Amino acid sequence: MDISKAIQGLKQQPGFRDKVGMVLVHNGVVRNWSRGDGRKVTALEVVPDQVKIEQLRQEFLKRQGVFEILISACSGTFQPGDDLLFIVVAGDLRENVKPVLAELLDRIKAEAVTKREIGEEGA
Repeated sequence: MDISKAIQGLKQQPGFRDKVGMVLVHNGVVRNWSRGDGRKVTALEVVPDQVKIEQLRQEFLKRQGVFEILISACSGTFQPGDDLLFIVVAGDLRENVKPVLAELLDRIKAEAVTKREIGEEGA
């Protein structure tokens, strides 16, 4: 996802100027270390459940003050530094937008993404 183009597209949507005061972006990237034990990670295999991600998007679009949510979840094998997950939440006020981004991110990671870290030894 090209974040600048995505935001420009949001700004072209009818109602944006009347309903949006904040756009938050999450750009998840591959780390070169494991969250669990700190070991070196050379690659990451990722399989997103696009159907579940869309279900979550639809659920969170119903939240107060939310104008639009864009999500791009990559699938495949990635190297440290590669982009994995983009989430864009546009809405009225930070009190409404910030919690939506935080909760949506946690739910996507917990419910809709499977990952396998590959270390220097191959697994």
